[in-house]
Amino acid sequence: MRAGRCWIKKFNTKEKSGHMGISRIFDIASRSLGVYQRALDITSHNVANANNADYARQRVIFGSERAEATVGGEFGAGVKIDDIARIKDSLTDLQIRNYNQAYSNSSKRSEVLGQVETLFSEPSDLGLSSLISSFYNSWDELASSPNSTPLRNGVIQAADKLSNKVKDVYEGLNLLKTDLNSQVSEKVEELNSTIQDIQDLNRQIKESKVINQPVNDLLDRRDKKIDDLSKLTNINVHTDDQGSVSISIGGVFAVDEYSSTKFKVNSTNGKLSLTTQDGSVTTSLNGGELYASMDLYNNQISSYQDSVNSIAQNIMDSVNAVHRQGYGLNNYHGDFFTGYSNGVLSFTHDTNDIAASDAINNAGNSNNAIAIAKLADSKLIDGKSIGEYYNSFISGIGTQKKLNEQSSDANQLVLDQLNNQKASYSGVSIDEEMTNVIKFQKSYDASAKLIKVADEMLQTLLNMV
Repeated sequence: MRAGRCWIKKFNTKEKSGHMGISRIFDIASRSLGVYQRALDITSHNVANANNADYARQRVIFGSERAEATVGGEFGAGVKIDDIARIKDSLTDLQIRNYNQAYSNSSKRSEVLGQVETLFSEPSDLGLSSLISSFYNSWDELASSPNSTPLRNGVIQAADKLSNKVKDVYEGLNLLKTDLNSQVSEKVEELNSTIQDIQDLNRQIKESKVINQPVNDLLDRRDKKIDDLSKLTNINVHTDDQGSVSISIGGVFAVDEYSSTKFKVNSTNGKLSLTTQDGSVTTSLNGGELYASMDLYNNQISSYQDSVNSIAQNIMDSVNAVHRQGYGLNNYHGDFFTGYSNGVLSFTHDTNDIAASDAINNAGNSNNAIAIAKLADSKLIDGKSIGEYYNSFISGIGTQKKLNEQSSDANQLVLDQLNNQKASYSGVSIDEEMTNVIKFQKSYDASAKLIKVADEMLQTLLNMV
């Protein structure tokens, strides 16, 4: 009897040990099923976002569960997911943001300068260059027959066309400035909205990490918002150890996980600037669409208006200086142009007032008309004639547009290369993901088979009782 009891005791001990071993197999296999199911979920998520340019592919990082220490030694506890890594290249992202600023800047300038060129209608018969020449030529034609009413009407018509073109160009530049002002206001609203979105995403990312929720998709969304911000203006981005970003715009704090700054457009003495909402701090912009729009408004278009003013003012002053020395058919002894201000060039419309003669009561004399016609070649502005100055001015606009087009094309080329580089590193490869699907599926099947084997072992053990 004692021998029998001893045998039963040993059998029960082995049975208990067998149950524990089989239970461990069940635990490992069950855990493995969950791990590879999660791995397949991640792979499916990658495949679903294969055409999403803003998505960074995710990679499952496997690790071993901590071994279990027992009286009989240490036993492995199977596999676990250590991390779901987001495949990113921070250097490429930084370069893309820098080139976003440069591209948006040059592209915006090229666009606006193209509109400026259209206003001047050069080269064409309707361009200011042709109309200036026609005005001086009308005086030359009048000199051949100073008493001719049709030729005097020709002078008035030429002056009228010139005056209308100056007015159209000046008003067109004003409309461009008004449009730029509106665009700047809209872009600042977009800027503030994007900043708020980044702060919200910072908060969501932090909260998700606290409760151990996945944050990779939130990080993708935040990166997209930061890229959008870099197209608007020059930014500086700092990421801390906890993954929260802090951003400054033009040297002024914009956003972190705790707070954000709201910006506004400030207009002082006809100049636009980007300041904090209370106006206490002004940003130092040097890139992006906002910088280009403000600089065009503040400096370039204003300088074009100054050049138009200079041309019109010099035409008026030089013509009047000569005209005052002559006499009209009615012995009028005064100015031809009656004033100029902000694009409005006014003149006398009475043909009898046109002083073609340089002597009173001598209508057949055309010396004054000849003198005015010769003004076309006189060096009136910066050592240049009106025509030379204007042609140089128009050439400068064309050169600036061409340079910005070239810069835009060059920056776009680099951006394309960087985005291709980003796609090759962070983008989803369908071939690679399909390979992972097969690999994870086989591992999942093996785990399921392991459960089946453990079940068969348990049944065998139970049948022995």
